[in-house]
Formats: sequence, structure tokens, C-alpha cells
Amino acid sequence: MHKIQIDRAGGYEQLRLAQVAELAVGPGQVRVAVQSIGVNFADCAVRMGLYASAKQYVGWPITPGFEVAGTVAELGEGVTDLQVGEPVLALVRFGAYAGQVVAPRAQVVRYPPAWNPQQASGFAVPFLTAWYGLCHLAGARPGQVVLVHSAAGGVGQALVQLGKAVGCVVIGVVRGAHKVQPVQELGCDVVIDKGAEDWVAAVQRAAPGGVDIALDANGVETLRDSYRLLAPAGKLVVYGFATMLQRGGNGRPNWPKLVWTWLRTPRFNPLDLTTENKSVMAFNLSFLFDKAEVLAEALQFLLPLAQAGTLKPLATQSFPLEQASEAHRALETGATVGKLVLTVAELGTSGGS
Repeated sequence: MHKIQIDRAGGYEQLRLAQVAELAVGPGQVRVAVQSIGVNFADCAVRMGLYASAKQYVGWPITPGFEVAGTVAELGEGVTDLQVGEPVLALVRFGAYAGQVVAPRAQVVRYPPAWNPQQASGFAVPFLTAWYGLCHLAGARPGQVVLVHSAAGGVGQALVQLGKAVGCVVIGVVRGAHKVQPVQELGCDVVIDKGAEDWVAAVQRAAPGGVDIALDANGVETLRDSYRLLAPAGKLVVYGFATMLQRGGNGRPNWPKLVWTWLRTPRFNPLDLTTENKSVMAFNLSFLFDKAEVLAEALQFLLPLAQAGTLKPLATQSFPLEQASEAHRALETGATVGKLVLTVAELGTSGGS
């Protein structure tokens, strides 16, 4: 099979197409012939050598990626509730940029029949991230005001949809006029283009009493203001630090910028948190794969909503697997809307697939 392999940290040139032997399937596992692969910002951090769980669980060389859609190619011993050829999506902790993946049965699920593989491959990571941050950690309840940064991106759009599904008032922040309408079409109550106006002042106008939950993956650019905008008993959920990485260029880390933004990143004092009656929480989805019960709870919550059409698949932009570097380059511009995916032209489980 073919896969993208990264031998060492670096720029786009490190995303190398390699041919390797097919994967073995163990008891309780499923081999999936991959048709489409979700691309996430975490994959870019993996390529740069900046992703902690990649170092902890894999090291070099590594094949990035967490989510795929395709068809069941082989069932391991004990797996009897799926059929070969059945369309599924699968979650893996790295290794998704490939012609096939092998995943535990619990991480392989059927997706809605109306979806295509590109839509299915872009569902799991954004919506699991959104569910864990908004529902599991923040405990969102009907009527609460939720602030979503980067609302036009994959996780952002998932957060907007999930927020509306649980009855929240959702304020979305984007950068760029072309991102406003797609977020509005998802039902977002207020969409703010921070490239055209002061986003903090706009949030204050929309929520004079503050926001109950703020979800922020930007890092230093917005974290401090997100915290200040919280209402009493408000919760700030942090799930990334995208603005620490440079946009454009050769795709390599900008170490001076990394150091500078790290030094400027807010440090939250527990005494202040207590006095101000606010909470700060953070997570990384890739460290949750061992929490099978959490993933199961999330999927049991999300999939019925997807089947019913309450949660809609994200709009996708596709690149062939061999153009993974172009997908990373596009994602790092910050100009994309929705989800980027990689498509696999040749399917099957033979060594040359």
C-alpha cells in the first residue's frame, strides 16, 4: 500500500509518498480500505515536530492523520457485526494518511448513507473535539452563550452546529468576509469578521453580560480576551495554539515566533480564577484514545444527530493523497473554509495498493 511518511521534522518537503507492506489485522480489529482522509491542523504540528503525543506514541518516522472513511476490507477475529465492503469511518491515533488503516472495532463506525466518503472522513475529529470541549468539559446547557473562535474551520463549524443542537446562543468569530455566510448558514446567531471590526467590542455588544463558554484554539492572539469576556461562572476551553505557527513560507517552525508567543501566552492564577469565579480547561484529543468509554459516549451522542440531519457534514476541499503537502500549505494559510481531505485513488489490500 501507499502512505505518506515523515522521516524527520520539517517543512512540506517532508511529506513523502512511500510504498510499504500491508498491515496485519489482529483480534478485535478491522482493516479499512481508505477512500478519503481528514486533514487537521494537528497534522501540520506533527510534521513540524511540535506535537507531544506524536513523540510519545510513535516517534520518527511517522504517518500523520487521525480519521478516514472507506470500506471494510478485512475483519479480525471476534468482529462479527460488520461486513466486508461496508462503508465506514475510522479513527486512528496517527497513520491515517495511507491506502489502508487497521483500527479497533470500537473506533470503526457506519456513517449516514446520504454522505459520501469525503464528508464522512471529515466528521470524526472535528465533532469529537467539539463534543469533548463543549459538552463533556464545559457542560453546555440550553440558553447559554457560547463564543466560538475560528468558526469557519472544521472544529469551528462543528462547534457552531453542536452548540445550536444543545440549545445555546452561539457567537462565531472568523477572519475574512468569505467566511461569514457559511457560518451563518449553520445557524450561528452572530458572526463577527475580526478582519473588518473589533471582535472584542462586537462580542460585548452581542453578549453584554459576558459569555458562558469560550472555545479557543488560537493561543496568545485571543486567549486573554476570551477569558476577559467570560461571564461569572464562565468557562474557557483551550484546545490548540494555532497562532503560534507561522502562516505561509516553507512550512517549517519559526522558532523565534514560537518562543515569543510562548512567553506572551497568558498564565492563569488559581487565586484569580477563584476570586473571579471563572474556569480554564484544556485538552488534546489525541491523548484520549485510551479512554474508550469517552469515545463511545461521544459517538453515541453524535451519530444519531448526524443520522437525523441535525449535524450536517462539513463542506470539503479535496487533494489527492500524493498532494498532502499542498493540503498542508492551504490549511496553514488560514484562508480555508470547512474541511480539507485527501483522496486515495487506488483501493484494496494488496501490497501495491
